[in-house]
Amino acid sequence: MKHAQQPDILPGTVGEGLAQRGISRREFIKLCTTLTAMLALPPSMASAMVEAISKARRQSVIWLSFQECTGCTESITRSHSPTLENLIFDLISLDYHHTLQAASAEAAEHAREQAMKDNNGKYLLVVDGSIPMGNPGFSTIAGISNHDMLVETAKGAAAIVAVGTCAAYGGIPKADPNPTGAVSVGDIVKDKPIINVPGCPPIPVVITGVLAYFLTFGGIPELDAQGRPKSFYGETIHDRCYRRPFYDQGKFAQSFDDEAARQGWCLFELGCKGPVTYNACATTKWNDGTSFPIQSGHGCIGCSEPNFWDAGPLYKALSMPVSATASMLGAAAAAGAAAGVAITWHNRSTKSAAKAAHEKVTVEELKREENEPS
Repeated sequence: MKHAQQPDILPGTVGEGLAQRGISRREFIKLCTTLTAMLALPPSMASAMVEAISKARRQSVIWLSFQECTGCTESITRSHSPTLENLIFDLISLDYHHTLQAASAEAAEHAREQAMKDNNGKYLLVVDGSIPMGNPGFSTIAGISNHDMLVETAKGAAAIVAVGTCAAYGGIPKADPNPTGAVSVGDIVKDKPIINVPGCPPIPVVITGVLAYFLTFGGIPELDAQGRPKSFYGETIHDRCYRRPFYDQGKFAQSFDDEAARQGWCLFELGCKGPVTYNACATTKWNDGTSFPIQSGHGCIGCSEPNFWDAGPLYKALSMPVSATASMLGAAAAAGAAAGVAITWHNRSTKSAAKAAHEKVTVEELKREENEPS
């Protein structure tokens, strides 16, 4: 019986590292199949991903942490596909990371500078945390301001991944009154491709999935108008939420401990921001796919959207639903609400275009649509 011929293992590649660590091809194929599904790629791409990653050189990654809480690093340590260990030892070369690296002081900065020199134009720069512009002394590393370190390190990067809402949009440090003058990575770097991976913190496998995509295809995935990968941020949490049927029926919990809440009814009236928040929480979930905030009984706070902290009280319902509930449909029928066909199609196309661009639709536009005939 002939065994399937194994592809040549090239020295210095990811494939060589996997072989040295005793990871079988079957295990590696399983990992790539999982990544393909997470990235919403066609199933046929799994084999292409296997070949591309196995022959790729380990990607040099420099990770800078600025004004942040280390939540994004905490998150990636909980990734299960791939795990942090697989990511660091098999797929990438994490050449600089304040929390995870062994080196410290001058040796740490030497590692960053050497990685920049050896991989000029090829390394991937990951940033978490916002950058304070009010005073350089608000946040420094080895005596270097966050701004200067970002500008210096970004020069030789192939691309930048802004991990977390602070890096992507400024996050909580930027919230009013923004005492440090916090800004996002994109506010400073204008000449490099930037992938925003927002969330406070982001989902672990979303972070690792983006890194795996770059390693496989050598470029950035398709992004939305906010610079987020569409494969993970292509739909609102509301669109895929398991409580959505209760929303459609007009069944809402009125408090976190009432019978409706215990029955799993919709949390919209308790301030859930799922209808206006784009993220993969409802499908990818957290902790090896175990749960996500809404499943645990708390409404979405919209943390992957720009300026979420200043968007209003967390426990106040949105001013207008984003789709018709049973009670709204009944009221519309009773009132005989109607609009011209041209206006109907105009309003619906406006909403579709806004969704495609991930732009918010105004309350007036939503209200008009809810009162239009089908």
